[in-house]
Amino acid sequence: MSFDTLGLRAELLRAVSDQGYTEPTPIQKKAIPVILQGKDVMAGAQTGTGKTAGFTLPLLQRLSERPLPKGKRPVRTLVLTPTRELAAQVGESVETYGRHLHLRSAVVFGGVKINPQIEKLRRGVDVLVATPGRLLDHVSQKTVDLSQVEILVLDEADRMLDMGFIHDIRKVLALLPDNSQRQNLLFSATFSREIKELAHRLLNQPELIEVAQRNTTAERIAQVVHPVDKRRKRELLSHLIGSRNWRQVLVFTRTKHGANRLAQQLEKDGLTAAAIHGNKSQGARTRALAGFKKGDVRVLVATDIAARGLDIDQLPHVVNFELPNVPEDYVHRIGRTGRAGNEGEAVSLVCVDEHKLLRDIERLLKKPVPSVVLEGYEPDPSIKAEPIQNGRGGKGGRSGKPGGGRGRGGRGQGRSAGPANGNRNAKPRQQRSRRRASTAA
Repeated sequence: MSFDTLGLRAELLRAVSDQGYTEPTPIQKKAIPVILQGKDVMAGAQTGTGKTAGFTLPLLQRLSERPLPKGKRPVRTLVLTPTRELAAQVGESVETYGRHLHLRSAVVFGGVKINPQIEKLRRGVDVLVATPGRLLDHVSQKTVDLSQVEILVLDEADRMLDMGFIHDIRKVLALLPDNSQRQNLLFSATFSREIKELAHRLLNQPELIEVAQRNTTAERIAQVVHPVDKRRKRELLSHLIGSRNWRQVLVFTRTKHGANRLAQQLEKDGLTAAAIHGNKSQGARTRALAGFKKGDVRVLVATDIAARGLDIDQLPHVVNFELPNVPEDYVHRIGRTGRAGNEGEAVSLVCVDEHKLLRDIERLLKKPVPSVVLEGYEPDPSIKAEPIQNGRGGKGGRSGKPGGGRGRGGRGQGRSAGPANGNRNAKPRQQRSRRRASTAA
């Protein structure tokens, strides 16, 4: 099947051809015709399967088929994403595929100056891509009107809920036309109970689209676990990169401080490295990612903020320096490699403290991850497991998940959202949750 069998107009097919694509991915084959029919969609697909184009192409066509409003253009399509990087990626796709159409788009997120965004919004845009917090900032300043939105897209909806954006999402929904008067598209890599509840409130008789078993990882990704003592992880990582001549490696840690420390240690080992996480300025994050893509930075050390939205062509290696506390994040992390039909390798360095986390991941995958002990790095059997103190989710579960927050740069950062369910004791916990979520997008 080729793209020209999906019902797309010539301008979009030309843009697709300009990018060198000839055959749609499975999610694109299933989602594009359904979205073109105007139906609501609840779609699940492995990360890296092309779902951004799967909703960008048909929404651009639906907008282009309708007469352009006279006067200032209202926002007719709203795409919500959890992170700045993903918002930028979606915005780039909108521009790339819509280059031959007379549509305008804008991307707004925190961590950068708001005035240039205001100027662009004042000129009028058809498609707005946004993180929830910065979008609500614009709403509060009356620089954006969402009352004429015709299509709503929630991209990486599960990640938005994990990062505590549910309260902001509800505020945004209250500003839109009734859900029966707009088309709603929900894309998620995983379908948790919370996602199903959100879909029930948001979608109207949605078409369910899945192209792979839920919570599975790409078949082209070779996964392996290397057991090693915690104190020797950095030594082993440097050895793997050097001895195997890895030229581009994305490494995940649980904490921002850990990402900074590891990047500095790798630099001392003679490897060009940079860290990317929520405490970094948007400029620093953009420079680090650009250097990594160009090959100037050999190792990019990231927290889970980078597990979604990083679209790096033919990224060959992902390393879990520390396993995530939430098993679904393992799927998102390693999904940065093996994209668009390419092969990839995911290596996890696992110490005795992380054995339970590994079991949780294997339970999610419904299969064991092959384990290989490397000569010279055999774990010391006398070392006892210790509790993992830092990282998202507390003691390996979801109890520490943020309950509400907005993107970096959002107004009222760290301010309480008020008692939950009338319980005044909930206020301090909400304050802590919002502070954690505020650094994420």
